[in-house]
Amino acid sequence: MTALAEILSAGGALLSGSDVPETFYTDAILRDIGLAVASPFSAANLGPELDLVIHSAAYSPELNPELLEAARRGIPILSYPEALGQLSTLQDSSAIAGVHGKTTTTALTGSIVAALDLPATILAGSAVSTFGGRSTMLRGQRYFIAETCEYRRHFLAFHPRRIVLTSIEHDHQDYFETYSDILSAFIEFAQRLPPGGELIYCADDHGACEAVASLSGSRHDLVLTPYGRSAAGDYRLLDYRAGNGIAHFRLSGFDTEFELRIPGEHLALDATAALALSFSILRDAGEGARPGAVELAAARGALACFAGSKRRSEILGTAAGIMFMDDYAHHPTAIREGIKGMKAFWPDRRLVVDFMSHTYSRTKALFEEFAASLDHADTVVLHKIYASARELPDPSVSGELLFEAIRHRRARLGIKGEVLFFEEVLDAAPALGVSLRPGDLFVTMGAGDNWRLGAALFAEKKKDEDGK
Repeated sequence: MTALAEILSAGGALLSGSDVPETFYTDAILRDIGLAVASPFSAANLGPELDLVIHSAAYSPELNPELLEAARRGIPILSYPEALGQLSTLQDSSAIAGVHGKTTTTALTGSIVAALDLPATILAGSAVSTFGGRSTMLRGQRYFIAETCEYRRHFLAFHPRRIVLTSIEHDHQDYFETYSDILSAFIEFAQRLPPGGELIYCADDHGACEAVASLSGSRHDLVLTPYGRSAAGDYRLLDYRAGNGIAHFRLSGFDTEFELRIPGEHLALDATAALALSFSILRDAGEGARPGAVELAAARGALACFAGSKRRSEILGTAAGIMFMDDYAHHPTAIREGIKGMKAFWPDRRLVVDFMSHTYSRTKALFEEFAASLDHADTVVLHKIYASARELPDPSVSGELLFEAIRHRRARLGIKGEVLFFEEVLDAAPALGVSLRPGDLFVTMGAGDNWRLGAALFAEKKKDEDGK
């Protein structure tokens, strides 16, 4: 919502807004664009001269007092996905979609597009360092590149000319009952591409390939661009290697080596998708069928300088010899790949992972997968499940049950290292404050609020270090 507010404000809209009382990093951005935020929600927050009300899809028009008042007064109402969809009709729009990797791929694309000096607006799902710590990059209005969400089929409001499809797996179990349900949503989204539209997809992902196979019989008018180790063509990933905080890889169609300073081969895949999309837009802009040496050098530099985005392999800093990181991975595949990437990037560091599972439905549906996804962490810390407002508590699943499953699994498989449980996030601080030691990498992982623990421990260690 803050990213959308930035775009609307830049376009000349006069904005007001409201939110829950919780403090979030986006509050500073809202202040910076001059948007006063009222709290809590109240019908009295709606001024007399409103032309439109846009609301987060998290809030129900039947329950939120402001949306009820807007309806009573006959003020037009749009959900965030609907507003984003209307914006997409005004420009040449590209959507970045998938169960994993959307935010990082969008952020990487924005960084490359900026280096190529293309007139584009980019909207990501988190703050990005190369966007000046914001979720948007506003460089022009010819092209629009946006992260789009599959939950409740929200992305079907978007009108894409190009789609990047990173991955399809069973997720959002409170809405998509089966894998077939979520697969059908992505296929329906890809069907929204116009004749001549482009689908850039990960050839290493089974779900993405299934979607393409389903489309290929009926949509011969689409341009299909695969990327990944299994891909044919320019965007086949070659020679990935990592160590000492840097990764190198090559692509079959380009005579250069690319570098990344974020961990994991899955992020090299995201970078490859970003290159494919950026070069497609560059080609559309009339800069030649293929990027030249100058464009390749600019794109390579953008990747080498990319420092990540908020809560995506975000390095908080190092204090007392301990590196602190925060990562949003909340699906077993993302957790497993993230941990694997961190171990390859920093092989000499003990990896301590603090994980907080998000939603009862996801935890229950993927319980065994969650237990296995943390195998390669040297120490695992767990908490209660971070509940979602969109579902009711389920007593048949809990963070403590996941803790027991991981503890028994590691004992059975002979995996060394502690497994700890603290119901409340900050209750772990005293124990970890003592057990963390120089050379460790401490990572808070998940879509919950356990990032607070990493921030608190980093501040404490920094204070101790500065006081010496």
